[in-house]
Amino acid sequence: MKKRIVLALGGNALGKDLAEQMKAVKVTAVAIADLIEQGNEVVISHGNGPQVGMINLAMEHLNIPLSVCVAMSQAYIGYDLQNALREELLFRGLNKPVSTIITQVLVDEDDPAFEKPTKPIGRFLKEEEAKLLEADGQAVMEDAGRGWRRVVASPKPKRIIEIEAVNCLLNAGQVVIAAGGGGIPVVEKDGRLIGASAVIDKDFASCVLAKELNADILIVLTAVEKVAIHFNTEKQQWLSALTVEEAQALIKEGHFAPGSMLPKVEAAVEFASSRQNRRALITLLEKARDALGGKTGTIIEAQNSER
Repeated sequence: MKKRIVLALGGNALGKDLAEQMKAVKVTAVAIADLIEQGNEVVISHGNGPQVGMINLAMEHLNIPLSVCVAMSQAYIGYDLQNALREELLFRGLNKPVSTIITQVLVDEDDPAFEKPTKPIGRFLKEEEAKLLEADGQAVMEDAGRGWRRVVASPKPKRIIEIEAVNCLLNAGQVVIAAGGGGIPVVEKDGRLIGASAVIDKDFASCVLAKELNADILIVLTAVEKVAIHFNTEKQQWLSALTVEEAQALIKEGHFAPGSMLPKVEAAVEFASSRQNRRALITLLEKARDALGGKTGTIIEAQNSER
């Protein structure tokens, strides 16, 4: 049965720089085309951590706002991704248009996140480099055991501004790339939308996008095939299925790393609990088709949902 799917791509699907990205999107396009070939309606969102960090550093001397850097990252990632996907679809005999929407996402200007930056952007740094940036007044943090990175505010998304355009394109049979990098964060003042100096977590933005599109499934793609508790320890246990209540209990027990698996599980729980028979899947990019078929990945759904 045809499903409406929001597919949230992790950083591993895009590479760390432009050269890597051009190679990575070709592999990514194959996995996405598998889902489209099955007859599903697909909307793609993606992260932009390395990309927006590089753009922000490059544009720093021009005083380009971070919100504009997010817009730039949406455009150049979308450019590569939509072309790679279009080529893969044509190779399979599917003449299906692919469009990238430069997407704004409403946030609350009073969100406490603006007082406490937590969202990693840009490349990984050595501790010595991080300390130099910190001494220069920039916020840095150690990122889930993988190295140091710059961090910026990460307010919660409230609404997708261009949702009508995304929905119209989807209803017209197009594949849509939207809310890239979590969307361009904007606040509303006197009817005007004003860019905010922040980066929205792409998993939470993807959840809002999926809810507003009335999607059936949110697929969050990451670097592991399934969610695990006691990750990277002798007690590690892979999880194939969780109810919303079970996932919430594991979150409270602190099983998932902030800035890594935690926002993915939180976004999955929020979507799965938002309406009857909505499901969320967390898995590897190359396992997306198998996960959709119930063969792998971690599924999160309400206890009384029907498959």
